Amino acid sequence: MNDPQAAKDLLASADLIHSATVVTEAVGRVAGEITEKLGETNPLLLCVMSGGVPFAGQLMTLLNFPLDFDYMHVTRYGQDKSGGALSWRSAPWTPVKGRTLLVVDDILDEGLTLAAIVERMMQLGAKACFTAVVTEKKNGKEKPIKADFVALTVPDRFVFGYGMDIRGAWRNLPAIYAVKEE
Repeated sequence: MNDPQAAKDLLASADLIHSATVVTEAVGRVAGEITEKLGETNPLLLCVMSGGVPFAGQLMTLLNFPLDFDYMHVTRYGQDKSGGALSWRSAPWTPVKGRTLLVVDDILDEGLTLAAIVERMMQLGAKACFTAVVTEKKNGKEKPIKADFVALTVPDRFVFGYGMDIRGAWRNLPAIYAVKEE
């Protein structure tokens, strides 16, 4: 979104879904769950760009065990408000063969992107592939994958903030909002 005023207007009319405090507390809870499950595995944490950046960054500071870090860029959205064809823009640079992986992303919506990522990582020889998302959309659809760690749920609306954008804007918000329903 190239128009800063349009972005500000959109935010002003949006509904707050989860405050920054609620998001921070949920990320802390998930960090505890991940520590319990993966703390002894020296996992490779893979951040899914670009939406997973805030979650991965905050989460990593709460994981008090050794891990490696890398990223991948896989998307179905681009600048659109609904998913399209899967686009693999960058694979992890760190070899995944024989590793326990923790894939960190912003949202489990229809689940197609996350399912494809897990499938690809297992094809590349990962020992195990766990998934963590900051949000899971309650859309009533059967999903091809269930995230191992979910911080928060969101309604079946277009949400943005905390890594999720709306037409390129507002990934940097510490809270999660939904576009006003018409």
